[in-house]
Amino acid sequence: MLQGVKSKLADIGVIKFLSETAEAYALQDQQREPGAEHLLLAALDLPDGAARRAFEQAGASPDGLKAAIQKQYDDGLGSLGLKADSPLSTPMTANAGVYRAAASGQDVMQKLAALKKGRTPLNGAHVVSVIAGMSEGVAARALRVLDVDLSRLKAAADDVSAASRAG
Repeated sequence: MLQGVKSKLADIGVIKFLSETAEAYALQDQQREPGAEHLLLAALDLPDGAARRAFEQAGASPDGLKAAIQKQYDDGLGSLGLKADSPLSTPMTANAGVYRAAASGQDVMQKLAALKKGRTPLNGAHVVSVIAGMSEGVAARALRVLDVDLSRLKAAADDVSAASRAG
């Protein structure tokens, strides 16, 4: 029972880290609500290193991910005949009150909650697995720009998660 409580507390810490870090990435991108792409960046920053191990096992590097995400934003605006504004001189601040994520971010969090049932502990590879399973959205397009095979990344993330459970 004590192990179960410890596991739940650890998972809460992971969710807190992911939420706060993803929100910081979103604010840097001049968005108040983090999307899947921001959660992926946050997963790569988790101290457990599981997200990075998943990328390595898939033969991929996450190093260009932030630039690939920015390219997706720029391309999206460009397709509308718009140009990305220069960064705001005053940093954007988070919404007051309850934490909110963009639709893709909510989707990731819901899938993590479903995935978590019966699995311990929650780690960055779980986030990578969920996002690698998405075929659409900024995160999926950014990964494709980096020539990341999404199915291979998902399989690698699942392997890393399984190894962390066993170890």
